[in-house]
Amino acid sequence: MTDRVTVAQRSRMMAAVRGVNTLPEIFVRKRLHAAGFRYRLHAGGLSGKPDIVLPRFRTVVFVHGCFWHGHSCPRGKRPTSNLKFWNTKIDGNIRRDRRNRASLRATGWKPVVIWQCALERGVSALIKRLQVLDASAHASPE
Repeated sequence: MTDRVTVAQRSRMMAAVRGVNTLPEIFVRKRLHAAGFRYRLHAGGLSGKPDIVLPRFRTVVFVHGCFWHGHSCPRGKRPTSNLKFWNTKIDGNIRRDRRNRASLRATGWKPVVIWQCALERGVSALIKRLQVLDASAHASPE
């Protein structure tokens, strides 16, 4: 299938892609805040610079765009033009993401990935998990 936009249009579109404060990331932050969870943003001292850090739970959240991080959903479909470039780029992102998650686990952090295609389901699961951790932290010993 051929690209439906010109090279110049594609260049403008790709230049407009932001790395932080994306709409999916803001969606996750709003849901966490509404559920009563407080967090830090883009902590530079942690591997991979997570989008959201919940220090109280030693949990970090990465909100991944399906295209850029190589998800196996329709949104993660790779372009058919310039294959070598895109395969190198996206495969490199996948390897980097794995290294970062492994590094975080090795230092006692729990990395969570929420995919763009599954925002609602991913955020709901994260909130439930945090609520369980919060309840167990407040449970009185018998």
